[in-house]
Amino acid sequence: MRKQIPQLFVAFLWVMLLSGSLTFLSPEDARLHDFTAAREFDYFTWTLKAAFVKWEQYALDSPKYFDADSQKDIIASWLNLTDELMRTESRLSEIYADPSIEDPEAASADIRAHLEDVQREQRRLAPFAESILQAQITRTLDEAGLATAGQPLPPVLYRVTSTPLALIISPRDHIEQKANISLVSDLTIAEQDALENQISQALDVSALVVPVGGIGVYPTMVMQTTNLPWMLETIAHEWTHNYLDWHPLGRNYDTTPELRTMNETTAMIVGKEIGSATLRRDYPERAFGSVLARPPIQPNETNPTIGGPPPFDFRLEMHKTRVHVDELLAEGKIEEAEAYMNMRRQVFWNHGYAIRKLNQAYFAFYGAYADVPGGAAGEDPVGPAVRELRRKCGTLANFVHTIAEMDSFEDLQETLRSMP
Repeated sequence: MRKQIPQLFVAFLWVMLLSGSLTFLSPEDARLHDFTAAREFDYFTWTLKAAFVKWEQYALDSPKYFDADSQKDIIASWLNLTDELMRTESRLSEIYADPSIEDPEAASADIRAHLEDVQREQRRLAPFAESILQAQITRTLDEAGLATAGQPLPPVLYRVTSTPLALIISPRDHIEQKANISLVSDLTIAEQDALENQISQALDVSALVVPVGGIGVYPTMVMQTTNLPWMLETIAHEWTHNYLDWHPLGRNYDTTPELRTMNETTAMIVGKEIGSATLRRDYPERAFGSVLARPPIQPNETNPTIGGPPPFDFRLEMHKTRVHVDELLAEGKIEEAEAYMNMRRQVFWNHGYAIRKLNQAYFAFYGAYADVPGGAAGEDPVGPAVRELRRKCGTLANFVHTIAEMDSFEDLQETLRSMP
């Protein structure tokens, strides 16, 4: 009980805070609230409930009661239940969407009963599965030098949940995220599109509703998935936002677009390295490259036929798109840039990439995740600078401790100039 007291104190201190993954409306953008008020996500209630669940999980301290093989069995069972849950929900949706079924409630009775059984079993396993993954990520952070006396601060706490949607707002004449408003997760595509159109027409901005895989409130939110490598990376990614919030970089997340990119790119780098290390140590059979868990084939990874055209490279083509859009906007050609993005969206669709809407808000959101070259960031110098700092710092801990103390892009540039 003694070792849990400081952890729980920190947890409930963080209940009252939101991390750098969220931005808030500036006074001049308050008009957006008129469009979103009835649809905004209630973080306060969610966080209180999640914190209570985590308190119960800490009281269990379940990982210490299971050996490594038992922990892997629990995670495997939980992932299988998640897969069955998602498949059953899909079958249920198909029944209600089928116009030939006159009484979908009667036709789906057995499926709904099965769904309840799966949900009940998944809820039973969830506290154990979440505690196990938290403990494993904690161990990896400690091994990487990102913990004190074996405990990262704040402690690693997450909940699998339906994550909110994010409404992204950018000006039309240049690409910059001006607002990021969290919306309830059950908005239909039609409702999302209507909201975007209403805001765009009324306020003359670019708007886009995007899905979010994780959010760095505390405890952090992680989307339901059967993809264990992705889940481990996301848990570590969102913990990084929690950690950075204690330092200048995280506290200044919203100050400039450059600082937002520095935050998100840092979290991407840490998430991938910590997630991959955890996967290799605790679940080697699920690591990418193994026979059991190969990553899904994307259209741009298909081998071209001999003498045929090269494969479609999504990141390269998105990079080219962003660069040309920036050029057009810099020349004041807003309508031409928007027509070009719409044309490029059709190109991506033709190659197997379904992008619902490609606009300034799309690039404002996705361009901040610049942990690898190319993609939606275009020629933005911030991502390459963060990657260069990671390379020069040697260890992950040195990189995190160095960048966490920065509060401007100029700090990053000056640090790089001073390093051999």
